[in-house]
Amino acid sequence: MEKPILQIENLTTSFKIKEKYYPAVDHVSFSVFENEIVAVVGESGCGKSALALSIMRLHNHQRTKIEGEIKYKERDLVDFSERQMNQVRGKEIGIIFQEPLTALNPLMTVGDQIEENLTFHTKLSKEKRRLRTIELLTQVGIPYPTRTYDQFPHELSGGMRQRVMISIAIACNPSLVIADEPTTALDVTIQVQILELLKSIQKDTKMGIILITHDLSVVAEVADRIIVMYAGQVVEIGTVKQIFANPLHPYTRSLLKSIPSQVTNKKRLHVIDGMVPSIVNMNRERCRFSPRIPWISRNAHEESPDLHEVAPEHLVRCTCYKHFYFKGS
Repeated sequence: MEKPILQIENLTTSFKIKEKYYPAVDHVSFSVFENEIVAVVGESGCGKSALALSIMRLHNHQRTKIEGEIKYKERDLVDFSERQMNQVRGKEIGIIFQEPLTALNPLMTVGDQIEENLTFHTKLSKEKRRLRTIELLTQVGIPYPTRTYDQFPHELSGGMRQRVMISIAIACNPSLVIADEPTTALDVTIQVQILELLKSIQKDTKMGIILITHDLSVVAEVADRIIVMYAGQVVEIGTVKQIFANPLHPYTRSLLKSIPSQVTNKKRLHVIDGMVPSIVNMNRERCRFSPRIPWISRNAHEESPDLHEVAPEHLVRCTCYKHFYFKGS
């Protein structure tokens, strides 16, 4: 059987708040294979970005505790020193941050920032680094790569800056790329272009991609599998077809119902009642979504609910999905 590029087992990432640790990522397990796009979906505050930064080991080590396993090609990154992680970041695992204007250095040209990754991880000569950088800018669809090479981030549009971020992430041909909300703050047309670009690069390179987003609608055409997170936990895992054709968990169904559609005549979008609980005040001994669906009987929920396999590759947390209905329907 094919082995995954990344195998995460019972990953728990806890943040220190007033001398006590609180899990923001809570016993999360999943895998990513070569030539696969896995989408991690959920509202802000569900633990998606905390998960991404945990994989890259970019949290503040003094105020963060990571437990479980993050196996990249069977090597557990949890046990890696900072020096070892520096050899993995950028070379074997790339990351695309959600706000390129913040992530890019405003005092360095685009060319210098891409070359920085190549300088650290390769032995290419200066001339070959320049040629590779222009090749990367061409690959990500920047129309005037030679001119862009000498430009600064503020001289580019949001979409172009995001393309630069993608070129940095793929510069050393990594096996895995984490795209953390790569289409945030971009207009719809540019969002589609960026997602199509990621899909195209993935097909050419066979890399695995973890696509993190709050919007289920953006993953329908690009992802292979979807992981739905809520309050630090995985509440549903399935293929794209399973999640869109047969969503089970009340949270997944609520997210899908919240997507604007041109084929319905609804005057108002569906709004999920309540909000994601803070990691400090969360009740961890019950179904974490239950306070947002109070019309469902408490008996319908499990105490300390687990993930259940309801079909091959399709898992859902808590038995409440069997009893869920939308209020007023």
